[in-house]
Amino acid sequence: MNDIQRHDILGYAVAACSLDQACTWCIQHAEQNVNPQLVVTLNPEIVVQARADSDLEQTIQAASLIVADGVGMLWAARQLAEPLPERVTGVDLMLRLLEVAPHLRVFLLGGKPGVAERAAEVARQRYGSTIVGHQHGYFDKQSPDDVDDVIANIASSKPQLLFAGLGEGQEVFLNSYQDDLGVPVLMGVGGSLDVLSGEVYRAPAWTRQLGIEWAWRVGLDPARWHRIPRLLAFMRLVQQAKSAL
Repeated sequence: MNDIQRHDILGYAVAACSLDQACTWCIQHAEQNVNPQLVVTLNPEIVVQARADSDLEQTIQAASLIVADGVGMLWAARQLAEPLPERVTGVDLMLRLLEVAPHLRVFLLGGKPGVAERAAEVARQRYGSTIVGHQHGYFDKQSPDDVDDVIANIASSKPQLLFAGLGEGQEVFLNSYQDDLGVPVLMGVGGSLDVLSGEVYRAPAWTRQLGIEWAWRVGLDPARWHRIPRLLAFMRLVQQAKSAL
């Protein structure tokens, strides 16, 4: 779906698409076995991080599809007079693809040892997914030998979709090795494999409906409180961009 309209949000070409449209785009590119297409689920944190990380900035700019992950991006789009139809989170897009395209070959990468394996089993049982491989994310990303082993494992499985839950830096990792991986569609999914495996539970449905899932998680988990300054920095970036219009 190359006809998806893009809106300029803080210098990024964010797709003005629904979850279903993003899903169709991924399926079409996966089925066509095209050159690697990186999907970035952009949220306020990543935007702020990219301002100080040139590798991340270049990765986002090089992405084939950027979707708005979270209400913060929708708010920014409205402030900048570039409204988006809805948020497309990494976990929702991953689950929808598993649900509607069980024929596609999928590789799951990330999480603690055992998480990707359990997620693979859940995907097979719940959606009938074609999981061709899985690998935990606790390998040394600075070790050429470790990285080569992981890449060889994925490439030999010949997946059409690669979901990588590697935390911060996952998009840069995928972008750096996408040619070696040879996967048509690659996407960083953060902690989505933990959710799929049952390791952690999603926030209640009402928080997702109100668009405050992030606030619910941050409020209950002190380990996430360090993210608040990034959210405030994001709001400042949006206000500065709005003033420049």
